Amino acid sequence: MFKSFKFFEGQTLDIESFLSTLVLLGYRRQDMVQEEGDFSRLGDVVSIYAVTFEYPVRIKWDNDLIHSIESFCLETGKPFWKHKIVILLPKKAANRRPILTKNALDLPISNFVDIKKGDLVVHQQHGVGIYQGIEKIKGPQADRDHMVIKYAGEDRLFVPVDQMHLVQKYISFGGRPPRVNSLGSGQWKRSKLRAQKATIKLALDLLKLQAMRKSMGGFDFSKDTEWQKEFENNFPYQETEDQSKAAQDTKDDMESPFAMDRLLCGDVGYGKTEVAMRAAFKCVMDNKQVVILVPTTILAEQHYQNFVKRIGSFPARVEMLSRFKTPAQQRAVLEGVAVGAIDIVIGTHRLLSPDIVFKDLGLVIIDEEQRFGVKAKEKLKEMRALVDVLTLTATPIPRTLYMALMGAKDISVINTPVQNRQAIETHLVAYDKALLAQAIERELKRAGQVFFVHNRVEDIEEVAGEVRKLTPPAARVEFAHGQMPAKDLEKVMVDFLNNAIDVLVSTTIIESGIDVPNANTLIVNNADCFGLADLHQLRGRVGRFTRKAYAYFVVKSGKPLSVEARKRLEAIAEYSELGSGFKIAMEDLEIRGAGNLLGLEQHGHIAAVGFDLYCRLLRESIASLAPHSMN
Repeated sequence: MFKSFKFFEGQTLDIESFLSTLVLLGYRRQDMVQEEGDFSRLGDVVSIYAVTFEYPVRIKWDNDLIHSIESFCLETGKPFWKHKIVILLPKKAANRRPILTKNALDLPISNFVDIKKGDLVVHQQHGVGIYQGIEKIKGPQADRDHMVIKYAGEDRLFVPVDQMHLVQKYISFGGRPPRVNSLGSGQWKRSKLRAQKATIKLALDLLKLQAMRKSMGGFDFSKDTEWQKEFENNFPYQETEDQSKAAQDTKDDMESPFAMDRLLCGDVGYGKTEVAMRAAFKCVMDNKQVVILVPTTILAEQHYQNFVKRIGSFPARVEMLSRFKTPAQQRAVLEGVAVGAIDIVIGTHRLLSPDIVFKDLGLVIIDEEQRFGVKAKEKLKEMRALVDVLTLTATPIPRTLYMALMGAKDISVINTPVQNRQAIETHLVAYDKALLAQAIERELKRAGQVFFVHNRVEDIEEVAGEVRKLTPPAARVEFAHGQMPAKDLEKVMVDFLNNAIDVLVSTTIIESGIDVPNANTLIVNNADCFGLADLHQLRGRVGRFTRKAYAYFVVKSGKPLSVEARKRLEAIAEYSELGSGFKIAMEDLEIRGAGNLLGLEQHGHIAAVGFDLYCRLLRESIASLAPHSMN
């Protein structure tokens, strides 16, 4: 048996005692951490490379109080993820680093949420209560920190910090919040038992789905060629460890005899496209075709340019099918796809039309599936049974996230930002001409560009005129929206990409994937009218370079906001650090609800016990049924 060592943000803990404990656990003190098992100290900062972590963590003290805990990149030293609690295992207790956030088996969604005072929480044994913070309780030998949870009446439960894993934030998807349970009543046990029984049927359905996928088989792609290695070595940036692992997992799936269905999650600008490019290139090396589905024409154009640039020196033909093409050009693309003359075709839902016939389709890459309509999703569901599928997302839709967490999909996560990426400074402001003029002028003075988002086609030209009044006389201001003639829209976007336009006033056509490194100020007009995931995607259009980026979410002065709108705006301001995409996805689900996620019956059980515990119960059912389902 071995003991773990737990510590958390806000804990009172003597730094010398902390270091002594690390030595007892088998960790080595070094001048700087370089490999698993190392720790170092610099003043009030301790760095540890834990044997169970993908990345080292940095703990900062304020006197005897743990001020912050953050994962950081070993190469750059820059932090990228904050932790509330860390559990260390002795070095001798783990011979290797576990694969991936295995950990999910115990804590299904712990990476996606944080608990704050006043939140509803679920204790696995006692049910739903209200988290009231950390209190120190006197013990026979020493004072100990406890989580405090308030239940019905005046009941309070004190949970020792070494039992924190029994408590999760309560998450449901819309609807009224649950009643707080009474301690000692049988109500919670009955709710939990009903949910547990209900998961058995769903577990069988998921296992059948997995079995069906495997029984249908798939194409097993060849091992990497020399050209594949050359293509990957031509990547112009320093790849992150997460990128490399996600790419390898994807290629391993492609080489297996089963059809791939992998979800690649990574925040905006974290390098998902490079993983997709490597998978596409591998597919082409086996003379099979690739289709890349994107939600907007603008993104299709940019993906097309990027793919041509990366693959241009190899004998592979890339084409785009969108309304930027003339009817004659579209017919030529269709003919090329049908006879196999085109290896990679990029486009919007037009690629799902009945007149598209592939000679030998091997891989479908879907960028932000949640932005496609119902008919498109049904077509994609059919494709999944036939070919390898890779889905890219920054804010996964509830069912996709759920299926990945449950094991019905394979999941890769890119948590590490690319080198030198900075968090975006975010402001919630009332419409103020002087303030906006100042923000625009600051960006233009450093030779940068500005996105000004106004999502109403009816008066966007008028708004562009107002924006011109806010800019210096020499500034170049243009507008763009999806209803413009294709040639006009294409010209505006190309001009913006080529720095021939200083301020682009546009609708949300720029929301997904547009990469303009020189544009580092974003202004969103009427921000209260946007969904939380939309706001996060829009914010991701800036901050894609090494310089500081700014996002201004603007509401009309004096306008009363709905409760939901206020929550969305507060959440986008709170989750502004790098890697916030998952937290925002879960927050968005709580605010707007996720509809009927898994049928009315299962939805009711999720509401009764919370999403996290429901996931755990379902995992238990899958684990218990898996051996029997093979008979």
